Amino acid sequence: MRIIKDTQINFMSRTFLASCFSAFLIFSGAISLISNGGPKLSIDFKGGTLVAVNFTGPVDINKIRSSISSVSMDGQNFDFSKEEIKHFGDETNIAIRIASLEDEPPRFANRVAESLASVYPNLLPQNKNDFILSIDAVSPKVGSELSGDAILAILYALGLILIYISIRFEFKYAVGAIAALTHDVLVTLGIFSILGFEISLAVIAAFLTIVGYSLNDTIVIFDRIRENVKNLKGAPLNSVINQSINESLSRTIVTSLTTFLVVLILFLFGGEVIHTFSFAMIIGVIIGTYSSIFVASPIVIKMNKKS
Repeated sequence: MRIIKDTQINFMSRTFLASCFSAFLIFSGAISLISNGGPKLSIDFKGGTLVAVNFTGPVDINKIRSSISSVSMDGQNFDFSKEEIKHFGDETNIAIRIASLEDEPPRFANRVAESLASVYPNLLPQNKNDFILSIDAVSPKVGSELSGDAILAILYALGLILIYISIRFEFKYAVGAIAALTHDVLVTLGIFSILGFEISLAVIAAFLTIVGYSLNDTIVIFDRIRENVKNLKGAPLNSVINQSINESLSRTIVTSLTTFLVVLILFLFGGEVIHTFSFAMIIGVIIGTYSSIFVASPIVIKMNKKS
């Protein structure tokens, strides 16, 4: 059953406005990335120590920051007040991220947690094991290797997609699909930079998921275009693509809407751990649906004119 029937929207007549909108999103993201010195990387890539603790009541970050401005460990004095300290979940939970140090003392992360505990001794859980929620430590070398692997994963995915669509369809379709996927990743990365969100391994997984989701939507439209090119011989490609998108519109909207609702629920109720992943997916579902229509298809038209 089709929810939307017999639409006659001239999508290709709106490609100029869509191009301006895409250029604005990418340009804004690029400006943010340049001004911030690149994306904000998590300790997965930069290396460092992340300590998350749980108090039994709300705590003041400013008080914690001032209290750990001078922490002594094995004869060394550390100033943690300038490190990233934030609430997560609610005001009872605190996370501190510390950049990698050359000479970390033994049990460094645990001693950082002890320093945090000393600020509010009356708000500690009865069971001491409940105080430390998590400790993550990544060396700079491992972080650098993960950064390279993450970039390669995305590039390999795009390369294999280019080969597959060139074989399954034609090269011009492959170029359109790759342009749409690259557009989706760049827009999502730019929005993360503008909002100051971290790029973690979970976000990289979201990027790859976005690539797969957007590709699926694009291939459905391309498959319909290929069928209509055969059935409507002699018709202008613009008209064929418009008809193909309109015929696929109901399926596109239903798929996108159901996926959007799922990732929205994950974002609202899934907790801090998958917050950035689900947010990236929300952007990806919206932008992926948009790019399948207004990026991939116009590229096919331009490539067809050149051939």
